[in-house]
Amino acid sequence: MTFRPKCTLKLSNGMEFVGELIGAPLEAAGELVFTTGMVGYSEALTDPSYFGQILLFTYPLIGNYGIPPLHRDISIEMSQGFESDRVHAKAVIVGIDSAEAFHWSSRQTLDAWLKEQNVPGIAGIDTRHLVHVIREEKMVFGRLIPDSKNTSESATTASKFFDPSAQEILHEVSCKKSFRLGKGKKRIGVVDTGVKWNILRQLIHHGAEIEVLPWDSDLSKVDVSAWLLSNGPGDPQKTGDLKNRIAGLLKGDRPILGICLGHQLLALAAGATTSRMSYGHRSHNQPVQLVGTRKGFITSQNHGFMVDEKSLPKDWEAWFVNANDQTVEGIRHKSKPFKSVQFHPEAASGPRDTGWIIEQFVKEL
Repeated sequence: MTFRPKCTLKLSNGMEFVGELIGAPLEAAGELVFTTGMVGYSEALTDPSYFGQILLFTYPLIGNYGIPPLHRDISIEMSQGFESDRVHAKAVIVGIDSAEAFHWSSRQTLDAWLKEQNVPGIAGIDTRHLVHVIREEKMVFGRLIPDSKNTSESATTASKFFDPSAQEILHEVSCKKSFRLGKGKKRIGVVDTGVKWNILRQLIHHGAEIEVLPWDSDLSKVDVSAWLLSNGPGDPQKTGDLKNRIAGLLKGDRPILGICLGHQLLALAAGATTSRMSYGHRSHNQPVQLVGTRKGFITSQNHGFMVDEKSLPKDWEAWFVNANDQTVEGIRHKSKPFKSVQFHPEAASGPRDTGWIIEQFVKEL
């Protein structure tokens, strides 16, 4: 059995958990959140929406099918099993991590991959109890502190707790310059606030050319047929003047589709308000209902903020609502081609479920 040094998880409420270090021997700090997904750990960890967060997996065994190979040049290939070219979560918490990986596509174990990515993790703690703590406290921040003294000189010491929603962080996850992918008669401008690769895959699959733009681009100078506002991390109200630039797009008639953070930004641009949720939605099994019908869909979600339905202007309406807590899961303009969803239609859980939203968006251009 391989020896692993001890690691301590310190919480902002004063609690401490001691387990075994996995991944890189570095300190890390972030908001503590959990996901109930049984699979998809490499996709979740590379999802830019998890930037600044310590991700707890509630499923007891993580890593048994390993990590596939990653091609970083997405102009050649967007590797399956990943949503970006690196891990964006600050740290990882698991009950048990598999020391061996059993899958034909596996290149390395979770532990080896985290070391390669310079991301620490902790295993062997009571994750069930920790989930209860997160739900009871509503907002919990954590610090991972390895007991080993042989930490890398390049490590950034996490001397205090870190709240990713308390500051502007889009520059950490957005591309630095624009680029184009795919071939099609219509070009879609993707405002990159931390876009997942599968959103790009789906747009290309349905026949669109896409132009991916940095989050701070001057949108008025971009020639595209439609706009997609991507997912991303943090508080939608801490995104600089982006909502004003999106409001400029609302003066025109080019179709707009917002996803996750893009949904919240579209609502802000329209004049609505957003607020932090008591309990965020982070799972692959969130049920939503199409407003005005009995149609329901199972969706993948990852967000801690929501659009306040009562704040929607009179020319906007709720499109989807959450079947559990009735929060807004989508909005649409009553006469113009503007709409958005809080969930991830590109990550259909069933496996297609709400994938029709992106398909319809492209076909209607």
